[in-house]
Order: sequence, then C-alpha cells, then structure tokens
Amino acid sequence: MRAVIVAVGVAFLVSLFCTPIAIRVFTRLKAGQPIRAEGPAMHQGKKGTPTMGGVVFILATVIAYVAGHLALTTLPDAQIAQVEPTITALVLLGLMVFSGAVGFIDDFLKVRKRHSGGLNKRGKLLGQILVGAVFGVIALYFPSTMTDAQGRVTNTETVGSTALSFIRDIPALELTKVGAVVFFIFVVMAATNGVNLTDGLDGLATGASVMVLAAYALIAFWQYRHWCADPNYTQDYCYAVRDPLEIALIAGAAAGACVGFLWWNTSPARIFMGDTGALGLGGLIAGMAMSTRTILLLPIIGGLFVIITMSVVIQIISFRTTGKRVFRMSPLQHHFELAGWSEVNIVVRFWIIAGIGVAIALGLFYSDFLAHVG
Repeated sequence: MRAVIVAVGVAFLVSLFCTPIAIRVFTRLKAGQPIRAEGPAMHQGKKGTPTMGGVVFILATVIAYVAGHLALTTLPDAQIAQVEPTITALVLLGLMVFSGAVGFIDDFLKVRKRHSGGLNKRGKLLGQILVGAVFGVIALYFPSTMTDAQGRVTNTETVGSTALSFIRDIPALELTKVGAVVFFIFVVMAATNGVNLTDGLDGLATGASVMVLAAYALIAFWQYRHWCADPNYTQDYCYAVRDPLEIALIAGAAAGACVGFLWWNTSPARIFMGDTGALGLGGLIAGMAMSTRTILLLPIIGGLFVIITMSVVIQIISFRTTGKRVFRMSPLQHHFELAGWSEVNIVVRFWIIAGIGVAIALGLFYSDFLAHVG
C-alpha cells in the first residue's frame, strides 16, 4: 500500500505543478485548440486554449511509477512484490504512452493546420490497431517467471489471458492467442475512442477517468491481497493474475496525475488534454481491463464512456437510415448544451453517472468474492 500511496502523491504533485508550466509553454508555441465551426456556439470562446495537456499527466504517471518502485524496495513483503520493473508495467505504460503518441500527432496536425481536422480517420485507426497489436502480443506471449525462496516458479501468468473475463477468466469463453490479440485491439479502439468522445467539456473526461482508474486501483490491490502467487496466502479463493501490485500502482498514479491536471482543466479550462491525453487514458484503461481479468466488466466501470459513444453510433445510424437526428448534436453532452444546460451542470451530472457505473462494477466485483468465501 505504501508504494501505491507514494505513486499517487508523486503523480498528483508533478501534474499539479507542471501543468502551469505546460500552459505557458504551449501558449508561447501558439498550440491553441482549434474549435469546430459546426460545434456549439458557446465553444467559440474556448478557441486558442492550449491543448496537448495530456503530455503532463502521462509524464507524471511514468515518473510516479519510478517513485513507487523505489518505495517497493523497502517493503517487508518485497519477495512477492517483484521490485524490478515488469512486463505488466511495460504493457500498461506502453499503451498509455504510445496511444498518447497517436493522439499527439493528431493534436500537432490540428495546431499546425489551425483546423480541427488533424490526423485523418484512417491514420488514427491504423495507429490504434498497431498499438493494440504490439502490446496485445507482448501481453499474451510473455509469461511471468516469479520464483520463491527455494527457486520454484510460483507464477507463470501472462499479462493478458486468452479467455474472456468478467470478474475473472471464463473458461467457456476461451479464444486462441491470435483471437485474443484481435479482441484486445477492439478493446483498445473502443476505450480510446470512448474517452476521446467524452472529452468535449471542461473536466468531463478527466473527472470520469479519475473514477475509473481509482476503481481499477482498488480492484488490483484487492487482487494483490488475495493473490494466488502469494506464498503467504492460504485461502482457497484467490486471483490468478500477474503483478497486481504493479497494476494498482500504475492505476493509482494515473488517477493522481489526472486529479492534479483537473485543477487546471476544470471549467473554465486553462488547458485541454487533447487527443494526446484522451487516447493515452483510453489505452491505459483498456490495459487495466485486460490485466485485471475484468475485460467484460469494463463497459460497466466505464459506463459513461459507453453511453456517450452509443449516442454517436445512434445518431449516425439514424441519420444515414432515416435522414433524421435523434439528438440535437452528438456526442450526448452537446445535446444537453443545446437544450440549455450549463456546462458545469452537464459535467457534474455526467460525473454522477460515471460514479454510479463505477459503484455498480465494484459492487459486482466484491459480491463475487463474498459469494465464493461466504
């Protein structure tokens, strides 16, 4: 727990104090956010607000991971904590950094062109597929080699699993390794685009991501305390995952970094996360679902992202088939803007929806544990 707390604190402080520096730098570089002409009229006042702020909390998460690992070396149970950097960290941080890199290219092109159209859809899609494929392969083809004091291997788990999972792996839903990689690519695409579509109002995606990442930190730490690879854990019910403390540390660090960024990103935002931050967070969240073996629980944990994404899908299908729009504008948050809701009201109410999804998911996770140990 100490390592997780250190990571959260370091990430928060780095993000909180480095974001103003990023605001000044991006303002000097004239890296202002272009605003779509067809968007809500009230958004035109945001034109020129610095973007690409996701660079700050991605960097803060990586720095906090290093700080958390330094704290791990002093743990009394370090023999089960794997104080060395792991493949799990490579996958999770890699998904965050390289998904963010795809978003950074998109943001850079928007700023350079002074237009809201950045990287074309095909380019962004190919970038997401490549990132998902590379880290999906790493997650599924490199098992752990943890050993106990006697040199016996105690954990041969991979970061991901070939079986689909809800609270844990479902043996009846086993895929091939190739099939599992393809499915993970779909999850990466869904998560990155879900967060990106939600990032339309000041603080909305940031606050929702804090809740989702905090939930994964709790889930991973609970798995660590009931871990099958822990030689000191004697109960029959345990979680067959790889490096759960690493997962909790990274999830907590990312949540802390987002909280620090939210100080400056809340309405009226002084900086936007941009596609850099949205795609980076989406990639990390997809990795969290895979590594904690809760991949089918993700639509509940990230319920707000699902709702907003579905509003876009419904709008497109309705317009192409009937010529009519279901919503005044999609994504959904813009529908309520045009209905007269204030930006702050929409953000707070959507945060409540995000919190409800997280609470339901954590309740399902814990009730499964109680059902097996009760």
